[in-house]
Amino acid sequence: MKKLSIIAALLISANLLNAKVELPSVISDNMVLQQNTDVALWGKAKPGSKVTVKPEWTNEKFTTNADKVTGKWLLRVKTPSAGGPYEINFNDGEEIKVSNVLIGEVWYCSGQSNMEMPMKGYRSQPASGAAEFIAKAKKSRPIRLCNIECNSSTQVLEHSNGMWEEHTPQAVANTSATAYFFAEELQSVIDVPVGIVVSSWGGSSIETWIRRDYLEKDFPELEYGHLDGKKEVRAVQQDPCLLFNGQVAPLVPYTFKGMIWYQGETNRGRENQYIRLQETYVRMMRELFCIPDAPFYFVQIAPYPYDKAEDWTSGYFYEAQQKSLDVIPNSGMAVTCDAGEYGTIHPAAKKEVGHRLAFLALERNYGINAINADSPVYRSAEFTEGKAIVEFDTRDDEGLSPMGRNIQGFEISGDDRIFHKADAYVNDGNKVIVSSKDVPEPVAVRYCFRNWCYGNLYNNYGIPAAPFRTDSWDL
Repeated sequence: MKKLSIIAALLISANLLNAKVELPSVISDNMVLQQNTDVALWGKAKPGSKVTVKPEWTNEKFTTNADKVTGKWLLRVKTPSAGGPYEINFNDGEEIKVSNVLIGEVWYCSGQSNMEMPMKGYRSQPASGAAEFIAKAKKSRPIRLCNIECNSSTQVLEHSNGMWEEHTPQAVANTSATAYFFAEELQSVIDVPVGIVVSSWGGSSIETWIRRDYLEKDFPELEYGHLDGKKEVRAVQQDPCLLFNGQVAPLVPYTFKGMIWYQGETNRGRENQYIRLQETYVRMMRELFCIPDAPFYFVQIAPYPYDKAEDWTSGYFYEAQQKSLDVIPNSGMAVTCDAGEYGTIHPAAKKEVGHRLAFLALERNYGINAINADSPVYRSAEFTEGKAIVEFDTRDDEGLSPMGRNIQGFEISGDDRIFHKADAYVNDGNKVIVSSKDVPEPVAVRYCFRNWCYGNLYNNYGIPAAPFRTDSWDL
């Protein structure tokens, strides 16, 4: 046995001596690196060896030493303005190359099934308008796609399956529709390469995307025994930390411009906890990826009947998502109260969602200030003469739309706390007049607050108003 151990050790040593630089899958041919910053590059090499990285866009060489035991190394490389394609040479005594690298804007895209849903759709659940974009996808267009395979782990992993792909019909068809429509709109406007890294899993909870040490301090009520083998894993895409371990950790510390997020259906019913969880998630991502000011744009979950269409559980969750904007700096929310489908939790209107996320980024991060990407939000309500006069925060020169049509989604109640469908119309720019013949003395208004709802109140750029309530009742 001792002799076999010595032989095994010698074989391992020989392999290490013959090793060349190993790179994580996210650092591969066809990748996009964030422009005008110091991007992270890392991997493994011969233990103790000198690692040299030579990008084609500069005459400068970047060097570091691999760890003497593990062979791990990490360095940061300065990137130029958008351009490419380039090669990058990695050398620890034996050279490897990464080719067809573009410099541009890189966004991380994550969440559950409405982020995961590909352009080709799910069975009997299409993404509207996807066929046109799939058919006309060309390699020459500088959009690159990196889809991380679903992987759940009780231990933190170093590697994931997911390589960068060029902009081909096949690659587009298999990429997140929400993320793709975001990237496509972004690239068409800013006219530089855009890369998206998509790491999502249907039915996942937010706590499974968060690292253990970030969770344990503030959320002792969650279960962690499955991470130590003390309890069985109950749900591979929901138990705390499992998807962080399998799908996020292997990407750290790739350099992103920002993040988009479409998740929450699994956390409905825990709205107060969700606000804190989402703040923790964003703080973790910004710290681990060394992007402290990275924008975070998320989607308010779409209407769906769930157990009962008339229940208010989604409304309370909408409210929690709205409140997240107050505790997460540099965040924005895409509202979807006009984009649900009664028969499926995966609505087809992914282009609208992706574009609303893109409008937030374009306005806030890329200087396209001629549009207003923010949803009108409730400011105050006055109850007088059997009506509610509801005022919204909007830009002074815009107001609300549409004028001259009944606005759907409003409900009104008296002291009995029974809400009735209401008539509503835009008045005086940023005000909506709400009334119902069934409520002669109204005291409360709600808008798109039930599980199943539809609202058609917008700003001048087609951005829907956010759901709200004027009361604090627990019905």
